Amino acid sequence: MLTVDLGDPPTGLPAPTGVVVAVGSAADIASPPSRPWVEHATFTLTADKVSDLRVITVESVAAAITELTTRFEMWPQAATVCDDVLRSVDPDAPALAGVITESLGYSTLQSGGEFAAWCRQRGPAAAPVMPDPVVAERDGDSLHIRFNRPTRHNAFSNDARAALLEALDIARHDPSVDEVILSGNGPSFCSGGDLAEFGSLRDPASAHIARVRHSPALVLDELAARLGPRCWARVHGQVLGSGLEMAAFCGRVTTHPDAVLGLPEMSLGLIPGAGGTVSVARRIGRWRTAYLVLSGRTIDAQTALDWRLVDAIESAQTDAE
Repeated sequence: MLTVDLGDPPTGLPAPTGVVVAVGSAADIASPPSRPWVEHATFTLTADKVSDLRVITVESVAAAITELTTRFEMWPQAATVCDDVLRSVDPDAPALAGVITESLGYSTLQSGGEFAAWCRQRGPAAAPVMPDPVVAERDGDSLHIRFNRPTRHNAFSNDARAALLEALDIARHDPSVDEVILSGNGPSFCSGGDLAEFGSLRDPASAHIARVRHSPALVLDELAARLGPRCWARVHGQVLGSGLEMAAFCGRVTTHPDAVLGLPEMSLGLIPGAGGTVSVARRIGRWRTAYLVLSGRTIDAQTALDWRLVDAIESAQTDAE
């Protein structure tokens, strides 16, 4: 990980590309010599208030760099692959190419030592089978789809993936459905992939093919293109990993004030694998997406709104469906 002081930026950009964290004041960031570095960096940190989507404001730049350095030293492969994928994906292009790029990076890391170490540390695990992991209800021309594993904060399992795809297919194939509302039963919208299932597939190549051929992200992207903001995610509680990645594909995302949002995959030696390098980057740019992954930090509802990761905060009196 290369740290660049924008108060005295080097001449010339590094090659090959790698994780680059730029640091500086608001004045440093705005200075002409720093502009190429702000654009090139994985992200830029400052203690000042800066609205630039390439920049993250932190309480202490020095403390943030120490924390990031520690995480990079623990998971250098995951951090590097994340940076590579985010630089390679064009969020404005059709989603398929980005999802394929992300999935190939994810499968590479599934074969790596960092993920293997996490699997050993976790030990054997099996996800409990729960009936109706996703429930769908038609109300006129609206289709309400709810994650329904509340005791596990709607952790996203293989069964939930299949059930979600089945529900989304209703909207795909029935043009009379003119609104899709995605939400979660219980205390959370979706806490991400069910960790008890991680590592259960021993063949990363087959896992890649399954991820791309059976991708809720691509279906949500298709529905959002057709329905716009009437493809709507209502999130609350834990909105992490694949939960955030899928919600971000929707044409509109509203959040309860209690929500915490983040991309924690690097602590498993992985990167987002449900399309987040496309969907989240479309909303907040590759720089802040990289920060969420590399830092492992979560953000609250107000920060998510300020970053435009969500479109509105619902009233605290509005219960999650």
